[in-house]
Amino acid sequence: MPTPLPAPYFVAASARAAALVGLDPAMLASQEYVELLSGNRIAASSQPLSAVYSGHQFGVWAGQLGDGRAILIGELNGSAGPMELQLKGAGLTPYSRMGDGRAVLRSSIREFLCSEAMAALGIPTTRALAIIGSNQGVMRETVETSAVVTRMAPSFVRFGSFEHWFYRDKPEELKALADYVIHTFYPELTAEPNPYTALLAEVSRRTARMIAHWQAVGFMHGVMNTDNMSILGLTLDYGPFGFMEAFDPNHICNHTDQQGRYSYANQPQVGHWNCYALGQALLPLIGDVDDAQQALAVYEPEFARALDYHLHAKLGLVTGRDDDRALFDGMFALMAADHVDFTQFFRALGNFAAGADAPATQLRDMFIDRESFDDWAAQYRLRLRAENSVDAERKAAMDAVNPKYVLRNYLAQVAIDKAQQKDYTEITRLLAVLERPFDEQPDNESYAALPPDWASHLEVSCSS
Repeated sequence: MPTPLPAPYFVAASARAAALVGLDPAMLASQEYVELLSGNRIAASSQPLSAVYSGHQFGVWAGQLGDGRAILIGELNGSAGPMELQLKGAGLTPYSRMGDGRAVLRSSIREFLCSEAMAALGIPTTRALAIIGSNQGVMRETVETSAVVTRMAPSFVRFGSFEHWFYRDKPEELKALADYVIHTFYPELTAEPNPYTALLAEVSRRTARMIAHWQAVGFMHGVMNTDNMSILGLTLDYGPFGFMEAFDPNHICNHTDQQGRYSYANQPQVGHWNCYALGQALLPLIGDVDDAQQALAVYEPEFARALDYHLHAKLGLVTGRDDDRALFDGMFALMAADHVDFTQFFRALGNFAAGADAPATQLRDMFIDRESFDDWAAQYRLRLRAENSVDAERKAAMDAVNPKYVLRNYLAQVAIDKAQQKDYTEITRLLAVLERPFDEQPDNESYAALPPDWASHLEVSCSS
C-alpha cells in the first residue's frame, strides 16, 4: 500500500498521456486526483502491488531487486489499449531494501519530461501522466522535497523479472510469467512451434530497433541494467539519461558509470548482452541452446537494418548504396574530431543545397577543420545529385526526422531550479516545446540553443 504523502499538491500533467487512458487533463489538478495520484487515497477497485525482479547491474549479478519505490495501482483502458498506472515514489514496498521508497522532485521532473519527449520523438517508451509534489523532506546528497510521478505502460515487466525466477530455480513461476507475457502481449506467438523461442527473438528485435532509434537521436540511457530493460521494447526507467551535445561516441552521461559501460557507443552491444541475459533466463523453457542462439542472432542484423534506415533518413537519402557506410562513418568522424553539436548539426543538414556551387556556410562554421568538412560535403553533394535529390523536398523529409528540440540537461535543470522555488510554469512550457520536437517554433528558439557555460558543471548519476 502507498504511504500517504503529507499535504500533496499538483505540479504538472501531460494532456497527451491523459488522452491515452481517457482522462480529462484538467481534472488531474483537482484535489480528488491529487489524492489518488499521490497514493493518499486508493480507488475502490484498486489492488496496489509491487513486483519483484532481479538483475545484472553494470554487468554484475545483483540478485533480488524489485519495485523499491513503485506501486502499481491499476489499469485503465483507452485509445492505446490497456495501460498500467504506477506511482513512483509512493513509499516503502517489500523491495525497498535500504531506501526510503520516495522519489524527489528533481528526478520526477526529469522522468516526466523525458518520457513525454521520447514519445514525441516516436521512440517506444513508458509514459508519464502527472507529478504530485510535497514539502516532505528526503535525504539524497542533500535534503530535497518529495514527489510522486505517475507513469504508464502496457506492462512494466522487465528482463530481470525472468532472471529472478531462473536464478531462484523456480521453473513453474518462470513459465507462468512467460505464458502471461505471451498471451497478453504477444498472442501471435502462441502459434509458433516454440512460443518461448519466438518470444526471445521478438524481444531481441524490439530491443534492437529501440536502441537504433536511441542512437539516431543521440539519446543515452545511462543505466542499461537488465532490470531496466522492458520485455515490450520500451524505454524504461529514466535516471541519469542525457542527449548527446558535443559529439563524442565515448561520452558517458552517468557520473556513476566510472568504467563507461553504458557510454553512447556501447549501448548497442549492451542491448545485445542484455538479450543474452534474458535468453539465459528463458533457456529452461526454450530447451535447446542452439534454438536460443538462433533467436538471439536476430539482434545484430535488426539493429544494423534499423540504424541504416535512420541514418539514410537523417541525411535525406531515399536510396541505398554500398558506399553509404563510408559516407556515414566519415561524417561521424568529423563530428567527433571537432565536437560538433549532435542535434544542431543534423537539423542544419536539412538546409544543405545539392547544387554544385552551393555554399554550406552554416554547417561549415560548426567545424574547426573546415577543409575536411568541405571534402565530406563534396561527397555528400555528389551522393544527393546521384539520386536527383530536390532540396525543398529533402529538407521537409529531414526536418521530420531530425529534431530541433531535445531535452538537454540544462533545460531540465532550469525547470527543476524554478520548481524548487514553487514555480512550475517552466515544466509546462518546456513540455509544450518537447511535444513538437520537429517544428520550427519561432517563439521558442532559445530552447534549441547550445548549452550555456554553467551547464558544463552539471552531472547526473544513479540518484538522478
